[in-house]
Amino acid sequence: MDILTDEGIFAMENEKRCQSCGMPMSDRDIVYGKNANGTTNTDYCSYCYNHGKFTSDMTMDQMIEHCAPHLASQEGMTRDEARHLMRAFFPTLKRWNDHH
Repeated sequence: MDILTDEGIFAMENEKRCQSCGMPMSDRDIVYGKNANGTTNTDYCSYCYNHGKFTSDMTMDQMIEHCAPHLASQEGMTRDEARHLMRAFFPTLKRWNDHH
């Protein structure tokens, strides 16, 4: 599969993804972040968001650098390929869509 096309790893429209790091999440996942009042926040994973705030204060580029090794390893690609994909995809995520 060509990961850079509409059939690529980020193009799964029915798959819920963290709106900060792009990690896949399902309705049964316990990986969702928590709001300040303890309720589940289904927009963000617990790695990115907990207790009503983001767990790290970073830019989109810093998040890409943080996530690139994980995506590269998981998908069997180079870190540069992972960065390229994330630079195209991350601006569509809720946390970053006003940063381009």
